[in-house]
Amino acid sequence: MNQEQLNRIHTGKGFIAALDQSGGSTPKALLQYGVQESSYANEEQMFERVHDMRTRIIKSPAFDAKYILGAILFENTMDRMIDGQFTADYLWERKGIVPFLKVDKGLDELKDGVQLMKPMPDLDSLLQRAVDKHIFGTKMRSVIKEANPAGIRSVVEQQFDVGKRIVSMGLVPIIEPEVDIYSADKKQSEQLLKEELRKQLAALSSDTKVMLKLSIPTETDFYRDLMDDPHVVRIVALSGGYGQAEANEKLGLHHGLIASFSRALSEGLTAQQSDEQFNAMLARSIQSIYEASIT
Repeated sequence: MNQEQLNRIHTGKGFIAALDQSGGSTPKALLQYGVQESSYANEEQMFERVHDMRTRIIKSPAFDAKYILGAILFENTMDRMIDGQFTADYLWERKGIVPFLKVDKGLDELKDGVQLMKPMPDLDSLLQRAVDKHIFGTKMRSVIKEANPAGIRSVVEQQFDVGKRIVSMGLVPIIEPEVDIYSADKKQSEQLLKEELRKQLAALSSDTKVMLKLSIPTETDFYRDLMDDPHVVRIVALSGGYGQAEANEKLGLHHGLIASFSRALSEGLTAQQSDEQFNAMLARSIQSIYEASIT
């Protein structure tokens, strides 16, 4: 584990950029960016287009370590290069931004009010590749749609079971049990989730470090006490479907909680913009998310 990167994530001011759309979400991300499906003929061309988009974001002067602590990448992005360097090396060596990797393979079918992660049979080899490419940490997502105690317990147990495998490789896992912002019992789900998180954190060995990526909670400063847990490097928030302005407004109510936004970060960016327009739009977005993250 890189101690300098750990210190930056633990104590730095800023937020984490989520640049990890993958699989089925990639065409949607490209459409929002103004790239039509007719402009690529196969998956390889699609990933070339999305890498072009991510490269444009990363290379922008607005994408600055003054505001951004880390960036989450998709596997395909990790394996590609920017200006002759693998993406993770470019982020850290040229930008001073800590690289993370999304490792989950998507969501399973809905059961007990939740969606667990799909099996990850190649996880160990992926983690070794991540280590070889100088990745600092990982991210994996599950979804909670109902306040079902058994379902929420299974989500958190699965997340921490996989998280321990990630820790054993010297990486810091971002545990992401997302609570659906449209859930009718969102607040109750968050209460159940918090109890399960406490149980799992209490059972970790003293030297184990994790991060948590959680939906912006209904109750102000709801996760504040978990931030003081010695196992928790940082708690970050996903935008979860909120637009940028609403996500920032909600995030700003929670002291110590920082953003890890995806769609809210890239909102308004298009392939058709000039570099001047693109950089100005990205700079405004980054500044507003940063300000909401330093309350």
